[in-house]
Amino acid sequence: MSNHFIPLQQAVDMTKLYRLNQPSSLSISETFDLSAIKSLIANPLAASLRIYYGMSTTGKIHAILVVADAAGNDILPSSMSFVAGDPNQIVEDGITCPPICPPPSLLNS
Repeated sequence: MSNHFIPLQQAVDMTKLYRLNQPSSLSISETFDLSAIKSLIANPLAASLRIYYGMSTTGKIHAILVVADAAGNDILPSSMSFVAGDPNQIVEDGITCPPICPPPSLLNS
């Protein structure tokens, strides 16, 4: 299994290439509060974090985060509606850049 880590230069090269070829429906980045991520990974059955991509009615692409169990199955809420306190949650609604961008760094400038 991959350790998922890459060198900074590889990340710089990849994000630069992306910005040069960025489709208009995609953001440069999407930021999520750490509390939402901690809540997701606190599920005792969680073995991995999975990112799906969804599209809003305006055509913008958004990251949708869920956890998966050791067998690779998505751990999803039992209801189709949001229920506060459900241990099986889905995270979306990140802060997209643009319009709200992080300070300049090697990965975004």
